Amino acid sequence: MNLAAIDVGTNSLHLVVARVVDDRHFEVIGAEKEMVRLGTGSGDMKRLDPAAMDRGIAALARFRRIADIHDARVRAVATSAVREAENHDEFLARARTEAGIEVEVISGVEEARLIHLGVLQALPVFTKRSLICDIGGGSTEVMVGEHGELLSARSFKLGAVRLTNRFFPGELLHPAAVQACRTFVRSALVPFAHEVHRLGFEVAIGSSGTIEAIARLARAAAGQNELRTYNGFRFDASALASVVRQLATTRTVVERAALPGMEAKRADIILAGALILEGVAEVFGVSTWTVSEYALREGVLLDTVQRTRGGTLHHLREVSRNSVLALARSCDDEQEHGAQVARLALELFDATVGIHGLDEGCREYLEAGALLANVGLFVSHTKHHLHSYYVIRNSDRLVGFTDAEIEMIAQIARYHRKSAPKATHAEFAALGAGDQRVVRILAGLLRVAIGLDRSHENLIAGVTAHDGGDELVIEVTPAGALDVSLELYAASERRSLLEDALGRRIRLTVGVAHSSATADHP
Repeated sequence: MNLAAIDVGTNSLHLVVARVVDDRHFEVIGAEKEMVRLGTGSGDMKRLDPAAMDRGIAALARFRRIADIHDARVRAVATSAVREAENHDEFLARARTEAGIEVEVISGVEEARLIHLGVLQALPVFTKRSLICDIGGGSTEVMVGEHGELLSARSFKLGAVRLTNRFFPGELLHPAAVQACRTFVRSALVPFAHEVHRLGFEVAIGSSGTIEAIARLARAAAGQNELRTYNGFRFDASALASVVRQLATTRTVVERAALPGMEAKRADIILAGALILEGVAEVFGVSTWTVSEYALREGVLLDTVQRTRGGTLHHLREVSRNSVLALARSCDDEQEHGAQVARLALELFDATVGIHGLDEGCREYLEAGALLANVGLFVSHTKHHLHSYYVIRNSDRLVGFTDAEIEMIAQIARYHRKSAPKATHAEFAALGAGDQRVVRILAGLLRVAIGLDRSHENLIAGVTAHDGGDELVIEVTPAGALDVSLELYAASERRSLLEDALGRRIRLTVGVAHSSATADHP
């Protein structure tokens, strides 16, 4: 079953199309965004402007066609602009008759619940008490959640479009407008402060286009390169303050649009959005923000899956691993081989943890890199390790990983064969020394694991390792009375990177308890 979720927002309309894998998982197969500004030209959003309504209906009709291409069932939800408009019935009727879409108007609290569901699909915070802030065009939702449960939530009539209409309506910024907007934001948020402080939180998360825009501006101001994904990206209060100062000192929208990292279409409303985030940070005591690229529409998807299939919430690591498997399925015809290699690589990781000392996060990188090592075959067999790097690095299917984590996974896959990592390789050279060490160790483990399934026949039941100081003995257990000499030879041929990374000579041997033959490769 395919599902399409549409978020009819005040600033933009978003579409995400996904394939339902099972009761708890979905794979995103398409996404669209159209900035229609439903809340523009309507005072305090009491009415939907006719021109804005036309733009919204046109976008919905286009989204309907895209959903039909994928044979996807559509669920659309509308937030503050439609929720508050006196003429929203007209918009809903037109959406039904002209676009063929039944739009569900949701409350601010329901919006918060769905945002919370979406965020849990993007960040590993299921077990952490989290403060989540989503700044939309017409409203801002702030919530506290933990273990999949929403503990408290409020919807504030504070949106980037709404406050721009009120405080920054013209091209030229009035000197007193910034402080007036700042005071207004704080006065609206303060009544919820006691509840947030009572509940407390371990991590603060921002979702929506506003926080991604601020993250881009913060990186650009610091002279850092643009990221391919901002999911999981963090920035602190000083970076936010710097962005707000930069925006507040640009007198015109044209000047603001020219700032490094600025999305031109967002230049007129970004100041209001940044002041809202600044207010949330100060009122609720947020020192560091983490960006979530998933929000309302992904929450709608999960909610629809649960309503339709009766599934339950799951931890992010299931989601991220499932996204790895989805990418592998789409690009690699030998998934059984990939699964065997991943299993052996993880056994090697566990058996050598006393030497390399890497943590659970690195173990997850290794598993993902092993499962995705051959996705480059989808492009070409020649230099497929390089193609694997490109496919992983540029895929929009990997959910639950930060940009830096995707880079690590891509590099582990890239070095599963051929040349070892070198300082002359630009992507490897761009890593810090610690990450370079991780890539060398994990790629080295992966190379040995690939050798141990050289025949692609799952001949190896398991591996253990014994550290002899200057020598690491890897003991291989065959799956029955099988000849595994080819596997040991192939693994031995691929051991040099791991030897260099661990500082040990490696010897491979067959476990005598399960095989009468022993093959040593000194």
